[in-house]
Amino acid sequence: MEEKKVNNEEKVEKKENILTKTGKFFKNAFHDMAENTKAQHEVSKAEFAAAKAEAKANFEENRGTNTLKRAKEIGKQSWDDAHMSPQERTAKVREEQKKQIEEANERIRVANERYNAAKVEKKKK
Repeated sequence: MEEKKVNNEEKVEKKENILTKTGKFFKNAFHDMAENTKAQHEVSKAEFAAAKAEAKANFEENRGTNTLKRAKEIGKQSWDDAHMSPQERTAKVREEQKKQIEEANERIRVANERYNAAKVEKKKK
């Protein structure tokens, strides 16, 4: 009979240990989640402040440059773009792509010239 009591006491003790460990686990997990949430809040707050500061700076930089005439030009361009046929839009996009390719090729040419000049300089030394 005493053995049963000892076994029962051991079982109860094991259950209490498991519950204690589980409780500590969840306590630590919730503490970690709270810390992560606080850190993420700080990051979000800083990113929002940065975006706000950038918007203010952009506004100040562009103040006075967007006149009514310029706004009308932008509006007309937007209107024209919205009412293009698919073929016209495709042609416009292709033209812009050609310009970008030409600019990239020019940058490549300049970079190759710099490379060759640097290579010649190294050989002279």
